[in-house]
Order: sequence, then C-alpha cells, then structure tokens
Amino acid sequence: MPLTDTAVRGAKPADKPQKLFDGNGLFLYVAPSGTKSWRLKYRFQGREKLLTLGTYPQLSLKEAREACAAAKKQLGGGIDPSVQKKVIARAWENTFEAIAREWHENKKSAWTERYAGDMLERIASNIFPYLGNRPINEITPPELLSVLRKIEARGAFYQANRLRESCSLVFRYAIATGRAERDTAADLRGALKSHVTTSRAAITEPEEVGGLLRAIDGYTGHFVTKCGLQLLALTFLRPGEVRLGEWSEIDLDEKLWRIPAKRMKMRLDHLVPLSAQACAVLEELRELTGRGRLMFPGLRAKERPISDATFIAALRRMGFEKDEMCAHGFRSMASTILNEQGYPADAIEKQLAHNPRNKIRGIYNRAEYLPERRKMMQDWADYLEKLRNS
Repeated sequence: MPLTDTAVRGAKPADKPQKLFDGNGLFLYVAPSGTKSWRLKYRFQGREKLLTLGTYPQLSLKEAREACAAAKKQLGGGIDPSVQKKVIARAWENTFEAIAREWHENKKSAWTERYAGDMLERIASNIFPYLGNRPINEITPPELLSVLRKIEARGAFYQANRLRESCSLVFRYAIATGRAERDTAADLRGALKSHVTTSRAAITEPEEVGGLLRAIDGYTGHFVTKCGLQLLALTFLRPGEVRLGEWSEIDLDEKLWRIPAKRMKMRLDHLVPLSAQACAVLEELRELTGRGRLMFPGLRAKERPISDATFIAALRRMGFEKDEMCAHGFRSMASTILNEQGYPADAIEKQLAHNPRNKIRGIYNRAEYLPERRKMMQDWADYLEKLRNS
C-alpha cells in the first residue's frame, strides 16, 4: 500500500534501519538515529542502483513522489538520475552563489558575527538574485556592472563600490580554488561613481581646543559621560572603543589600557599608554562604576554600556554643532596637531590603531613604538592641560 502522511510522520526509529515502501521503487529509509530520508531503487542498464532524493520533513511525501516521477522520466530518456544529480551538484559548486558562500564560510572566523552577517546579507540581497546561479567563470564585466548599476540607481554609491570589492574577493577565491581564470570585478575599477567622503567635524585650532576642553570640564550632565569625553581627548580612541571599555582592561599601575582584538576595528589587540591625566580620570570614574564590569554603564541597565549617541548628544548640549565637532573628531584633533608638532607619523598612526603598513609585523608586535607613544601621550596630555588653562 502507498504511504500516507500520517504513516511517514509517525514512523519511529528501531535498533535496525527500516524501509517503508511507497511504490515505483520509492521508500522512506528510517535510520536508528531517527533520521528519515527518501530513497529510490531503480535499474539502469541492467544494474540495480539507489538514489537519495532528500530528507524528511524537508522533502514531504508529495515532493518525494514528484522527485521520483522526475527521476523515472530521466530513466525513460536514457539518463541515469544518479549521474545527473552529480552533474547538477558539480554545476552548482561552480556558481557565483556557491563560491561566495564557501568564501564567506572560510573568512567569517576572522570577522565579528555582526560584520560577517552584514557581509553575506549585502551580497545575498544585491548580487545573488541576478548572478547567483551563473557559473562564475562565465560572468562578464558588463554583466556585473549592470547589477552594480542597479545599486547606484538607488543613490547607494558607497555600497555599490563596497560590493564590487566584495565580489572581487569572491572571484579571487574562485581563481585560487581553480574555478575561475580572472577577477571580473577588477575590470570595473573606475567604472562606478565615486562615493564622496566628508571629513569628520573636528576642532584643530589650539585656542578652540582650549575652549572645548573647558566646556567638557564644566559639563553638568552625567559624570560618566564627562569622563568619557575627557578620555576621548586624552587617548585617541574611537568612541565605541571607549564606551564599551571594561575595567579588566585597565592597569593603572602599568598605566596601560589593553583593548582586545574583538573590540578593535582592525581586529588587532591594542595597547593604549595612559598619561597621568588619563589615570586621574579613570581613578575618579572607578569610584563610581568600578564595582561593575563596564566602565561606562547605562543609567538604567548597568550591564549595558551607554549608547553610541551619548557623546554626540553631550557635545550638542554644550553648544558644539555637528559641522563643528563630533565624537570621532578628537582623533582628528590629536592627529592634526601632533603631526604639525613633528611627532613621528608611525607612532601617531599606531596610537590611532590604524592598519599597519606591514600587517604581519603589526600582529606580532602589538607594543610597537610603545616607548615613543608613552612619551607622546604624556606630552599630549600636558599640552591639552596647558590649552585648557590658558
């Protein structure tokens, strides 16, 4: 008798594998582990063969019968369905989507979970619908450009350029694994509209810097926010690196802030020399938040940090407009002034945690320029103190 949905759903595993036949060679294989799979027994050129159609419940009884009928049709045309399945699988392995997913799987361990998810989502939603099923070695520059133009048409020029770069990485991976001969995306350099970047607003004139520091000293909002602004000025750190800080990262005896790679933009551990002034701010802050894990906990939920808008809101509250100063502007302020004062560019870049020119060297020498940076950071703090008091 043919199987029913109820019989398939209710099939229980036993000590030995079970076969529940439906007809036309189709049967449900129930493994001792409980896994259920649809299989087709057939003969081709006088030999008995077996084809796995899929697993239940992913493949329903109705769908399994349809797959069985399709296989029988192939047999009627002199085609071995097992061989055809392998041909289709090999063809899929060479498509842009299959290779992109494989590339992503190999790379994602080096990324944060959020970045990895965003990367795949961008490619899946913008590229796969148009080129996902195409053999990667057959995709031409005009084809890829046509897809990227659709993104440009939305005004998303930055995203279009980023996706071209991501596609280039996929093509290069395909070349390395023997499934493509050239990087099609590389041929599109200069073909897309440029994304016009605007510099982050920053105060760099010494007199105005002094006014900013005095405004922070007189800030009447939350004390934790005030300390955060002071540390932004003293450390060159990104706002997110400050507000997500944990007390376990701070060593006041050694005057160091050790930030783990997982919290850094470049995914490298970062050592931040602390000036005497920075240590004084941290000592005050520790009296208020030192019993918890976070240095900058939120007002309502102590296990969650202050929001990413906190520092910006504080600057606006003090009267600094968005085209005048932003939270990231403290980095530009320090970089501009210290470069003008003749401090070593490499030490400044290292303190800013920018990607090192020699990445391998950067990975194995996290303390690079530490003596120079210790001196520079104390000089910087003394300079800010002088401006504030002038």
